[in-house]
Amino acid sequence: MNTARFVVTLPPMTLSQQRRQEEKERRREEIIDAAERVIAAKGFDLAKMEEIARDARVSRALVYTYFKDKSDLYFAICERALKLLRERFAAAAAAQPRGIDQVLAIGRSYIEFAQESPFRFAALSRFEGHSLADTAPDCTERGVLTAGRGVHEVTVRALQQGMADGSIRKDLSDPLLTAITLWGLTHGVIQLAQTKSTLITDEGFSLQQFLQYSLEFGLRSLRA
Repeated sequence: MNTARFVVTLPPMTLSQQRRQEEKERRREEIIDAAERVIAAKGFDLAKMEEIARDARVSRALVYTYFKDKSDLYFAICERALKLLRERFAAAAAAQPRGIDQVLAIGRSYIEFAQESPFRFAALSRFEGHSLADTAPDCTERGVLTAGRGVHEVTVRALQQGMADGSIRKDLSDPLLTAITLWGLTHGVIQLAQTKSTLITDEGFSLQQFLQYSLEFGLRSLRA
């Protein structure tokens, strides 16, 4: 019985096909840019697809060619935010030699991200607060989850580096679970600083003091 497998090699894209693909990707990014501006100004519930199309200077029909509805477009915003966040985390970790310092740098980078990009932080908060409706492999919602996993992988590598260099305890049962837990703790602390700042400052603590203490508190369970 012949069990040979046939490999189909697709021909390389022509220059015109490559240009069309680049134009398609550029147009998609421009629509996401417009959605960020409109939703940041009006809020998710009040923002309308026709307003996003107008801001992007395209037809409403073209927006629906790229995104099936407003939620789908919002997921694309979240996916972009997570990819940018991963880049920030990776850069912050790369500047530190020890794993424990990498984890601290990642936490500080997340705080800076929330302060510098409040809309994107709010977008991620909204995503994390909703129930997953569609996780098909090719859906935008799945893309957000994949991008989020990429963010956690940066922290996982920092934890593994710390376990190897002796700055982090070696008995962590699961670095990924630890990374997700650290994400949840840091995200919640940032939200608290944003929404309950008066409660904190009325007790005599500055927000910076509260945030720094929270990071150090989380690291105590990791130190070797």
